[in-house]
Amino acid sequence: MIIKHRIVVAITGASGSIYAKVLLDKLMLLSNQWDAVGVVMSKNAREVWYTELGNEDYDKYPVSYYEKTNFSAPFASGSAKYNSMIVVPCSMGTLARIANGVSDDLVTRAADVILKERRKLILMVRDSPFNLIHIKNMESVTLAGGIICPASPSFYSRPTTIEEVAATVVDRALDLAGFDIDTFRWGKGNE
Repeated sequence: MIIKHRIVVAITGASGSIYAKVLLDKLMLLSNQWDAVGVVMSKNAREVWYTELGNEDYDKYPVSYYEKTNFSAPFASGSAKYNSMIVVPCSMGTLARIANGVSDDLVTRAADVILKERRKLILMVRDSPFNLIHIKNMESVTLAGGIICPASPSFYSRPTTIEEVAATVVDRALDLAGFDIDTFRWGKGNE
């Protein structure tokens, strides 16, 4: 029996909306691998998406959307068995609240649940440079079982569009979450 993914996607107001868009696009292509996708998006994330991508297509995907204040969302409890969460892009403020156990909204509560249930929390941090507080917060999340996956693209696959560049990071996050994806693999066909 194949167990399908139940995944939370949190989109914060950090720059890098292209990563969230590419992640949602890829999840649509992988719809046979998931049973549920819950999306939480901050007001700032909506503004940044519009500024960076020039549209409001973030709510056009056939997934379930939840407000940041909705603690009745299924993934606010471990009993709903969501097996992974990707925060894309992850602001430093969101990272700090997760690292310090401050569950003051649905994003941070869901992250807390994922960590306490020993499931996969992937934070695609998007800021540069990092200060020592950022680094210590990343260490805290890592020690708690989370995965820091910086939005740092690779160029081995020779991407030619901004979407292809973003996909190098998104594919890595989907790999980490346990999805079976067709992506560039080092040493495979690149000799």
